[in-house]
Amino acid sequence: MNTEQFTSLKNKNILVTGGAGFIGSNLCEVLLEIGAVVTCLDDFSTGNKQNIKTFLENSNFTLIEGDIRDLETCHKACEKMDFVLHQAALGSVPRSIKDPIKTNEINVSGFLNMLVAARDANVKRFIYAASSSTYGDSENLPKVEHIIGKPLSPYAITKYVNELYADNFFVTYGLNTIGLRYFNVFGRRQDPNGAYAAVIPLFVKQFMDHESPTLNGDGTYSRDFTYIDNVLQMNLLAMTTENKSALNQVYNTAVGDRTTLLELTELLKKHLANFDSEISKVEIKHGPNRKGDIPHSLAAVDKAKELLGYNPTHVIESGVSESVQWYWDNLK
Repeated sequence: MNTEQFTSLKNKNILVTGGAGFIGSNLCEVLLEIGAVVTCLDDFSTGNKQNIKTFLENSNFTLIEGDIRDLETCHKACEKMDFVLHQAALGSVPRSIKDPIKTNEINVSGFLNMLVAARDANVKRFIYAASSSTYGDSENLPKVEHIIGKPLSPYAITKYVNELYADNFFVTYGLNTIGLRYFNVFGRRQDPNGAYAAVIPLFVKQFMDHESPTLNGDGTYSRDFTYIDNVLQMNLLAMTTENKSALNQVYNTAVGDRTTLLELTELLKKHLANFDSEISKVEIKHGPNRKGDIPHSLAAVDKAKELLGYNPTHVIESGVSESVQWYWDNLK
């Protein structure tokens, strides 16, 4: 991605929590390219050491192996930081339904630890990963930041609580925060393995193995699938914006378009068939709808465009094309 407008981040001390994860490792990479001094905090419960292996040779990169549930670790990680990009969380709606206590410990207590540590270290800005799951049962389309519904899962509750805490820490302590409500992020380094793998990497791996992926429901549920480069841009804009009214807000981090699961599977098949024509013959299976899932998700990105100058570079097709290329190069 083009990083020319973000050169002000060169030599800045930036902490990325969950920096060995999918989004976190991509953030570490782009920040190192810019010339920032990057610290990664990760306990590798869901992150992957392979994601940051090449960064370990970079003198501007430091790894702290630790858990955000430990306040002392959070204080150590936040020392002398200019910015915190808080990505560490226990993701997945189904996982939160299975284990709400652990989800709350990491996503709420861990988040609060990081806010306290950032406040005590006088961090300039605390940018955190919020979630589109916060919209819950709201039927409004497109989703606008100031209208939300009732959360439909423990995970969604924890991510909404994050927003409430972040706002309170600005009002009470003057800590500047920005929340980015991620909408179905996908792209390079997203793990296709495990019980809670996201739909795109999971389906890509199954197609590559000539296995039939299973759609939840009839496949008409739709999502605003957001390529990783759009997410990187939003994080960089959140750190560098000089617009004071842009601070202490939450923003949809998406494209502003939606794709049904059926359309998504056909798109994946089409691009993968460029590498293996047999994939075009793989059939799709259907299973029951998943608990806690919202039927449709579509973001309004007007607020991000107006206050942050956001301009998404990838729509679903270009994102899928680049992702499929990455998976083909790295999974085969």
